[in-house]
Parts: sequence; structure tokens; C-alpha cells
Amino acid sequence: MKCDILILAGLWNSGPEHWQSQWQGRYPAWTKAEHRDWNSPERHEWVAELDAAIGACKGAPILVAHSLGCMLVAHWAASGSPLKVAGAFLVAPSDVEAPSYPAPNGSAGGFAPIPLAPLPFPSVVLASGNDPYITPERAGALAQAWGSRLVHIGDAGHVNADSGHGPWPEGERLLQEFCDELGHDVGQQA
Repeated sequence: MKCDILILAGLWNSGPEHWQSQWQGRYPAWTKAEHRDWNSPERHEWVAELDAAIGACKGAPILVAHSLGCMLVAHWAASGSPLKVAGAFLVAPSDVEAPSYPAPNGSAGGFAPIPLAPLPFPSVVLASGNDPYITPERAGALAQAWGSRLVHIGDAGHVNADSGHGPWPEGERLLQEFCDELGHDVGQQA
């Protein structure tokens, strides 16, 4: 079975050294969902943009989200969209309800409160032991609420370029394992 990979960056986008950008460079058929304002995202607008990006896919995509992009997935799932996704690979979700969240302009852009309903598709949450934007306990609680499998990836910071996760081959291996579980092959995206 073939499906699209849809990359969902977080707050401030993913720069060229970020693993999401590097993976997209290796797999040019993967699509990145664009957003109008990466610095001050507004939830309703971004959920609508994600819905349009999912609708533009050839089939039900696998969402590969980082940071605030994980919260975007939860809000999209709660939006009632009739569109389907094959699954979600959720890396280092940001806790928009925590005081440590770097809220633009002093607000979380409408991303709080975090939806806690089970996601209606398979999902995995990858959590770092020393992420400045979410505690391991909170990541575990979100994974449990969403019905996601939780994978602890050690002390990996916020799993971005600043924490040394440029190419991130271990993450790519974990994504391939998740895709295998769903019957999809990352390497055969054309």
C-alpha cells in the first residue's frame, strides 16, 4: 500500500539543518505542509491549512510532526474533518499548557487546552528525557490519552538541530518501523 508522507514542522518552522528538512531532501516526494505564519501560528488557520494539505495527498498520508506540529495533529483530529490519515509519527510534542512553552506574543495561539481524546488513527509519540518544552511524564500522559505508543529516545533535548539532530538516522529508522507496522515503505515513496 502506498501513501504520502506529510511533514508538519513546529513553531518557527524547521530550518535546513533540522531532521525534517534533511529527510525531505532525501525523499523529494514527501510533502511539507506549509503555514502562513510560522512565528505566530493561529490554531484555526493552521488546522484548515493542514486539512487542505491532507486533502491534496494521493491517499491517506502518514503525518510526521515535530513540536507544535504534534499539537496541530491533535487539534486536527478533534476538528471533525472527514479526511483520513494512515498514522502519525509525533516527535517531541510541545506542552503548550506549560510555563516553559515559548508562546509567541505571550499566547499559545489557541493551541491550549490540548485535546486529550484518543486519535482516530495509529500513532507513536517519541519523547526525550530532557526536552525543555515537555516533561517525560507529560509526554507519557499525552501518549496515553491519545492512544499512542510511547517511545523514550533518551536525553535528546527537543530533538531538533540545536540538540544535534540533523540527519537523525535513528529517527528515520523508527519512522520506517512505524511505516512497516502500517504496511508502508518509506523508501518507496515516489
